[in-house]
Amino acid sequence: MTGSPERTCAAFLELADRHAPGLVEGLYLQGSIALGDYRPGVSDIDFVAVTNGRPDAGALRRVHADLRARHPAPMFDGIYVTWDDLRRAPGERPRGPAVHGWRFAEESGFERHLVTWHVLAQGGVAVRGPSVAELGVHTDWEAFARATEENLATYWTRWVEGSSRPLSLGGVAALVGSRVSWGALGVTRLRHSLAAGEVTSKTAAAGYAFETFDERWHRIVREALRIRVGGERQYSHPVSRRADLVAYMRMVLRS
Repeated sequence: MTGSPERTCAAFLELADRHAPGLVEGLYLQGSIALGDYRPGVSDIDFVAVTNGRPDAGALRRVHADLRARHPAPMFDGIYVTWDDLRRAPGERPRGPAVHGWRFAEESGFERHLVTWHVLAQGGVAVRGPSVAELGVHTDWEAFARATEENLATYWTRWVEGSSRPLSLGGVAALVGSRVSWGALGVTRLRHSLAAGEVTSKTAAAGYAFETFDERWHRIVREALRIRVGGERQYSHPVSRRADLVAYMRMVLRS
């Protein structure tokens, strides 16, 4: 059985209230749903659950195990925070309870960063609790921009260099469609966010690429978008696609 965001959230709250009564005081959706870019069958459901105290790890493991049995797709990924956590910079409490790929961790750094806080503040959807506007979510665009530039210079630069070596693990992985979409739209989204002054979606980033970058790069962007949302295949061979992916991403990193 698959679940829509509404059905999955309802099932989660019912299970949370059963296994840990009174614990979950707020439930908010961020990620692609908050950015207006949710794609059924492609996107995960990204949540922020607000609790009245330190959650019982065993209870939450049961909640997510039962939820997976009911609604195995899409994945329900997110973090557990307090109301005060959202009013502070995420770095003040860099680790906490989280679930990623159906695996619950009592102490994790997953999604505890300014991107999550900014997306939540921009367009978070309240499922339970006060409206997002009432939460006082901490935002800091200057710190966000610095962290984004650092991410481009470190993680993404290493990602591209690894993908450029044909026989390496990264090079082989870059032949896979999902990696093409992740790479091309990932770096473009960061550049678009910096230019727009707000966190943007992957689909919006593709539109930015078509408007901003030379036409020679449009083919690989169309292919990355096709992998995400469907459409006409742009390449007949994954090796030539990988070559264009690496060249495009290097261009974006230099821009």
